[in-house]
Amino acid sequence: MTVSTVDLGDADLNAAIREGMEQVERTLREELSRGEDFLVDKVLHLVQAGGKRFRPMFALLAAQYGQRPQAPEVVQAAAVVEIVHLATLYHDDVMDEAERRRGVASANSRWNNSVAILAGDILLAHASGIMALLGTETVKHFSETFAELVTGQMRETIGAEDRDPVEHYLTVIREKTGVLIASAGYLGAYHSGADDATVAALQRFGQNIGMVFQIVDDIIDIFSDPEVSGKTPGTDLREGVFTLPVLYALREESEVGDRLRELLVGPIEDEDTLAEVLDLLHRSSGRQRALEDVHRYLAEAEKQLDQLPDNAVTRALRSLGEYSARRAG
Repeated sequence: MTVSTVDLGDADLNAAIREGMEQVERTLREELSRGEDFLVDKVLHLVQAGGKRFRPMFALLAAQYGQRPQAPEVVQAAAVVEIVHLATLYHDDVMDEAERRRGVASANSRWNNSVAILAGDILLAHASGIMALLGTETVKHFSETFAELVTGQMRETIGAEDRDPVEHYLTVIREKTGVLIASAGYLGAYHSGADDATVAALQRFGQNIGMVFQIVDDIIDIFSDPEVSGKTPGTDLREGVFTLPVLYALREESEVGDRLRELLVGPIEDEDTLAEVLDLLHRSSGRQRALEDVHRYLAEAEKQLDQLPDNAVTRALRSLGEYSARRAG
């Protein structure tokens, strides 16, 4: 799904969101083109690589519930969310030692870790400048949002310790993924003048749909057909990252669970072991149990939409949630 191709089910809404996204894209490029040349090419690296731009699109959709859906502040808020998201990608790629991002070399791979970290930092400086124009409420909101993002990253880095691994993982993805999508809903609605109840409902919708996105990606990483998804199964396993379907499979009291506990003691370095692990996971209940969580979070997201008017925007958000869940197969 990309913003340029998604059909929101209503011609007027498609046109409004397309126009808004063009303004967001211009804002991103104009803002991030400011500064020394040796900074600009680094910060524009991932912008030019593309991406779904789901977060700014959601901010624009949330803004449709207010009296000023096309206000300049809405576009600025949508751009801020994407800039902060980009900053986290630069930092994540350093921590994960990633080599690719959005189909191109990651910044740490193309340059080095120090450059990638500093590029992420300057992106946060750009975001802060725009936030200052949007007022103290936005600055306060983002201080809380970013604190939660960093808490999630730190929680993931430290590990579950004596906590339940599944609960630990769900907390991490709520903090790392759910919070910024929630922020997009909050800021889009807030800066368009929507009422407090609507702003809160869209924030909660975003949080739950963020959980859906991440768990579905976890499922796709293991169980998808690479010819359909374009992804190589088991990428997370190669890195020693045990996502939700794997954690559920490891809980099984069965021969499958026993063998997985023998094999999954760290990153998988050889293809034969990976093939065996993937086969075991296909035979486990991990996928089904993760899907149950997908549908639980989707139901929570839809519950928030029930509080909103039954209009083209609400129907579009409902369809986007259902589409996200269907990606898991």
